Amino acid sequence: MKQPKITLAGAGPGDAELITLKAVKALNTADVVLYDALVNEELLQYAPDNAVKVYVGKRSGDHTHSQDTINKLMVDYALNYGHVVRLKGGDPFVFGRGFEELEFAALHNIPAQVIPGISSSISVPELQHIPVTHRGLSESFWVVTGTTADGKISNDLIEATKSKATVVVLMGIHKLAQIAELFKNEGKHDLPAAVIQSGSTSNEKIAVGVVGTIVEKVNEAQITSPAILIFGEVVSLHPEFQAINDAVLSK
Repeated sequence: MKQPKITLAGAGPGDAELITLKAVKALNTADVVLYDALVNEELLQYAPDNAVKVYVGKRSGDHTHSQDTINKLMVDYALNYGHVVRLKGGDPFVFGRGFEELEFAALHNIPAQVIPGISSSISVPELQHIPVTHRGLSESFWVVTGTTADGKISNDLIEATKSKATVVVLMGIHKLAQIAELFKNEGKHDLPAAVIQSGSTSNEKIAVGVVGTIVEKVNEAQITSPAILIFGEVVSLHPEFQAINDAVLSK
């Protein structure tokens, strides 16, 4: 019998090359891989051919696998097979419920380690040449969920709209109109904004505008989940925003 152990590994934002070397080495020794919906399936090639690969993804509107079910599967596979790599999109601890899985492993006395991943909250804007901080424009940034467990707008997001910081919203595309209204309530109709779908992948789409136009821009681009929202002066650095400004000024 192999000794049970669990590795919580971040798979990065979607591009298969944006996984860490340490996570690849963990996959190399996996007996079982439990992977999420936002994980690029190309990464499964790093696991041994005889490793069990189990999809346990949860997408918006599809919760076939509850968190409780995933926790139990993770432990059961570890006890019966050995090394389980729990492969999660982005970083396991950025709205990934990774710590809950770590706690569940501890409850069953199964050794577990965490391998950080590249979070979409920073990398996806970065790949579009939007820095989350920039001297003279933004001294800090918020990373906030768009929807809480009860389906409401987060109080933290309401507070974030009042700040001068860059605000990055994950899992908020379906509440974009409501979120834009929060910024408008703070008098920020002209604050630069961007929405990026499937960042770092071949399906990437981007809409760039200001708070007052971003909903229209997103609809025109037919952007949907998974997507991240970025609000802040740093979005003005994106080439498309510069082009929009030039077009407005030329009229």
